[in-house]
Amino acid sequence: MNFLNSKELRKTWIDFYEKRGHADCGAVSLVGDGSTGVLFNVAGMQPLMPYLLGKEHPLGKRLCNVQGCIRTIDIDSVGDPSHATFFEMMGSWSFGDYFKEDRCKWSYELLTEVFGIPQDRIAATVFEGDANAPRDEEAAKLRELSGIKKENIYFLPKKDNWWELDRGPSGPCSEMFYITDKAPCGEDCNPGCDCGRFVEVGNDVFMQYDKVDDDKYIPLANKNVDTGWGLERILMFLNGKGDIYTLDLFAGIIKYLEEKSGKEYLSDEETTKAMRIVADHIRTSVMLIGDEAKLTPSNVGAGYILRRLIRRAVRYAKILSVSNEDLYNCASIYINDVYNEVYPNLKEFEKMILGVLKSEMMKFEKLVLSGFKEFEKMTSKLAGNTISGKEAFRLFDTFGFPIEMTIEEAEQKGLTVDKEGFKKAFAEHQEKSRAVPKGEFKSGLADDGEATVKYHTATHLLNAALKKVVGDSSHQEGSNINSERLRFDFACDHKLTDEEKKQTEDIINGWIKEELQVSFVEMPKEKAVEIGAEHQFIERYPDIVKVYDIGEISKEICTGPHVTNTKELGKFRIKKEEASSSGVRRIKAVLE
Repeated sequence: MNFLNSKELRKTWIDFYEKRGHADCGAVSLVGDGSTGVLFNVAGMQPLMPYLLGKEHPLGKRLCNVQGCIRTIDIDSVGDPSHATFFEMMGSWSFGDYFKEDRCKWSYELLTEVFGIPQDRIAATVFEGDANAPRDEEAAKLRELSGIKKENIYFLPKKDNWWELDRGPSGPCSEMFYITDKAPCGEDCNPGCDCGRFVEVGNDVFMQYDKVDDDKYIPLANKNVDTGWGLERILMFLNGKGDIYTLDLFAGIIKYLEEKSGKEYLSDEETTKAMRIVADHIRTSVMLIGDEAKLTPSNVGAGYILRRLIRRAVRYAKILSVSNEDLYNCASIYINDVYNEVYPNLKEFEKMILGVLKSEMMKFEKLVLSGFKEFEKMTSKLAGNTISGKEAFRLFDTFGFPIEMTIEEAEQKGLTVDKEGFKKAFAEHQEKSRAVPKGEFKSGLADDGEATVKYHTATHLLNAALKKVVGDSSHQEGSNINSERLRFDFACDHKLTDEEKKQTEDIINGWIKEELQVSFVEMPKEKAVEIGAEHQFIERYPDIVKVYDIGEISKEICTGPHVTNTKELGKFRIKKEEASSSGVRRIKAVLE
């Protein structure tokens, strides 16, 4: 096989497709624009969905790129040899142009002629067919004609070889695998096994159907091809690595951490995990802060994910006895050495990136210093090996110590945390909080049940409207509702002008007149964060949460209650706008 470093692989991918008539469409922001319903771009095809649905792309029908992606739903898995929160997808697309024949031929050429993989080592899977779509004999035949041996082509079910969303373009996919030296796990050993004999290297999706109902698919007039190969995965494979943190992308960081900590990577489990987490989280933080969206840490949405990444990096750096200053230097290595060519915007905004990191790390140090002291004091007096739910909640409620931090710190000491007890203590706290005087807000119907409900829904509309008027940096900092008015605190660096207040009122009253439906679905809170639902302090919510949707304009995690349609609200009017604290403004509003 041909060994390539990360810079060579990116260039090789783009050159290969440009020679075959593809235009490099470049990468877009890592932060979702709201059109796809998720916080971050998690796949190379995600920003191109409008063109897969039929819109004409200005660069033509054939595109390629290398797109940065963020995946944080399995953030707790980072620390093993393969998981990372930032990764790059190498993609190529045909929008109603070439289809299976060219796609199969080019994938084989890429694997053999460019990457130098022997024919005997290549396997492929194709869709075996079901009641809704036939067996993909065409793809199987084309894989064979391209050069893959017939005995190395496998038919697998829909769960393995099909791509679709709830509705729209869908179709069979065909994955390619490298066959290792491991012995077959049995007579039926195939790429669908978990035995490790087959290593996935790429996937070609053939969008040839339009899913119009749960069990109804009709042929698409213009068929598309979506190809996505993970850059880190291919690098590991081509360089014979089983650990992404030994690739050139991370090598400089790992070496620096070894020098500063005086410890060797892979010397022991604790050190290895800490180095991987620091290397990954600092890389992702640099990418998010230096992104065109200029993300900054906050307590909601994508900003909350960034804050969590930075703070986890600081915590695991302490295990290595590595300072915050060393973490800034790690960031500089990414900016100046690793990604200086492919992401020049990072160098342009280096001062800003390092400034944001420094500010957040300093805030975190102050926040948790007392919490860490209390944690150490508490665990030193622990009778057994379990931290009770009440003790964990006290750390959270009194010292701002997130439950996930308590769990991770406990694991470092060989202790466990009573998670169910924490949830019970948290629920008891919520019940006490609801026992407020008559007229104050309750998470349920108050004495004057029906304005309270109306004001609750109006608060969601106000939050959404302020993002349009003030900008995406605006987010909820607090609220209070009673039967006569709502009070809403939000992040903002200036006093609202009369024009901005009028614009906010007009937007909300416009939504009320549109008679938007209000509905909710229940889901795991990690999934709610992933789809971009507004929230505050996600760690305070139970594992399963309600996500309320108001038409297409608001999506928030909330305990309710709400009206069923905005037409029930009446007219929204701002009564007062004033300062609440530094960088936070307060609106008091009524429904008439």
